[in-house]
Amino acid sequence: MNIELQSTITCPYCGHKKEETMPTDACQYFYECENCKKVLKPKQGDCCVYCSYGTVKCPPIQQGTSCC
Repeated sequence: MNIELQSTITCPYCGHKKEETMPTDACQYFYECENCKKVLKPKQGDCCVYCSYGTVKCPPIQQGTSCC
C-alpha cells in the first residue's frame, strides 16, 4: 500500500490553503493557520487536523489502523 504524506490543509475560518507533510509517527492535533493565525483542532470524531481539514487523511487512517 502506498501512503501519501502530502496533504493540503484548508483553514475553515479564512479559506487559506497550504500543502504540508504529515508526520508518520504522531497525530497532529493542533495546526495554526499561517494567514489568520487561528489554531485548528480536529472536528469531533476525527483524530487529527489532516483528517478534518486536509485533502488526504493521516498515514495511520490510510493504512486502516487506528490513529494515536
